[in-house]
Amino acid sequence: MIPKRSYLLNATYEWIADNSMTPYLLVDADFPGAVVPREFVNDGQIVLNISMNAVRHLHIDKQGVSFEARFSGKPMQVYVPMAAAMALYAKEDGDGLVFPPEEFDETPAPEPTPPEPPKKGFTLKVVK
Repeated sequence: MIPKRSYLLNATYEWIADNSMTPYLLVDADFPGAVVPREFVNDGQIVLNISMNAVRHLHIDKQGVSFEARFSGKPMQVYVPMAAAMALYAKEDGDGLVFPPEEFDETPAPEPTPPEPPKKGFTLKVVK
């Protein structure tokens, strides 16, 4: 069966955002394939603010969560495999969801390819 974690994460994210709260993602930072700022990891875990005000190009799918963010002023592309997502909760009241243990496919996922950012500016075309 397909793990339900990605569906629960999406639904919880929407619920938190719809209530104008800040979604915090608890991540197992030591999980293979997790790309997170290591200087903020504490006891093998990291909490990431994934609100639209804090990140750019947020992408959540069945494989994982990816986005661009700044940590101590330095831009970074973050990738969290879905199996590394441990909980999603609202900063303001702590309400959210701790994800139940699940079996994930052991085949290594392909290297994460974040979505291309939209091109800025205009393009001109010669019309004769």
